[in-house]
Amino acid sequence: MESNTAVLKNEAKEILLKNRRDGFTVPSEKLYPFQWNWDSGFAALGFKNFNLEYAIEEIRSMFSGQWQNGMIAHINFHSENETTYFPNFEFWDTQVNSGASQKPKTGGITQPPVFGFVLEEMAKTHGNDPVFKEFVSEIFSKITHFHRFLYTIRDPKNEGLAFIFHPWESGRDNSPLWDYAYDGFEVKPGDIPAYTRKDNTQADPSHRPLQKDYDRFVYLIELGKKHQYDGIGIFEESPFLVQDTLFNALLIKSNDGLINVGKQYGLDVAEIEAWQQKAKPAFENKLWCEEIGNYVCYDLRHNKQIKQWEIGGYTSLIAGIPSPDKAQLLLETLLEFKEKDLFVCPSFHTDNEKFDPKRYWRGPVWPQMNWLIYHGLLRYGFNEMADVTKNDIIALVEYYGFYEYFNPFKSVQSTESKGYGGHSFTWTAAVILDLIENA
Repeated sequence: MESNTAVLKNEAKEILLKNRRDGFTVPSEKLYPFQWNWDSGFAALGFKNFNLEYAIEEIRSMFSGQWQNGMIAHINFHSENETTYFPNFEFWDTQVNSGASQKPKTGGITQPPVFGFVLEEMAKTHGNDPVFKEFVSEIFSKITHFHRFLYTIRDPKNEGLAFIFHPWESGRDNSPLWDYAYDGFEVKPGDIPAYTRKDNTQADPSHRPLQKDYDRFVYLIELGKKHQYDGIGIFEESPFLVQDTLFNALLIKSNDGLINVGKQYGLDVAEIEAWQQKAKPAFENKLWCEEIGNYVCYDLRHNKQIKQWEIGGYTSLIAGIPSPDKAQLLLETLLEFKEKDLFVCPSFHTDNEKFDPKRYWRGPVWPQMNWLIYHGLLRYGFNEMADVTKNDIIALVEYYGFYEYFNPFKSVQSTESKGYGGHSFTWTAAVILDLIENA
């Protein structure tokens, strides 16, 4: 009889292969039928454990939609005939920017930059493979160009911190954080065109964003169109303008990945090192909140920290940002969740009135976040808590299946039999496979 670990590994591989299309992978067959940016990075992370060619093709396919300004959009619409998703490529209308990708069509915003550290993870396994070496020579400058976009167009004050102007760019689309960032911003009749959501027909509406939130999402898309998605007017006008913890921590981590891979293969990393010299202290000085005991997002529109505990601050660990003392403070909150008999790590603090264990990003446990936190804890020598973080997500998947996200309460296992969001989910399969293979 196969062990549980072997069964999970095989199922994870099957899901990755099933969700693969013509050189790219969809996150979930029905709910997300295109290629998503950071999902694609995690797909490559999974594939590198058993098929280097597929991992390379995944990243190459994502970068086939790179804009002239360097941006990698959050979605590549490889199929223009798919009608089950809103907003589709026509609604985004990215052709308002002359440098936007023509084929594939894309969305007009980006997502957390993961490809630098994914490339480094691939190098750990395949560093001596001639095929991989050739791929590095091809992709290195493209990832660097993406980071350059973030440190110029998305950092007009040259602080070393990139801003996002849409919650979808954060990767945590529906976090309660953004309730605070909106700060009174409401969409009035006539502000946005008529539209029809598709997400709440593919997943439980009670787990999805509210209609008022979707109206805000659409308003910000319209603002992006107005300013060609990269104009300075976005910075000047957007009611949502945030320097996000997760986004910038993963940018710093990906900078480190590029620096390490670049040095391994004799590539010029001076520009990236200069970014790091500014970015790391900026993150530390601007985003640390003594009151919360964690790193928090900064609301650029209202010039204040968003003083709420949420999961994004923990990605500072994988980027190596906190001092040992501050890392210890982060560890203590995780230990509290463990002691409360919760699966680590809820995406929003369970004591907050806005916490919701089922609704999208307002409390559930997310597999890719556990992967990031696990590696961050290892970086600081918190091996015991790292094992808890890894084992919790494996246990959730083993019990409920390969869902997009999960209820953090262990007590509901007697009444619930499945997770939430998309099933047979790509990044869930990818990180479970990677955690098992590299235990």
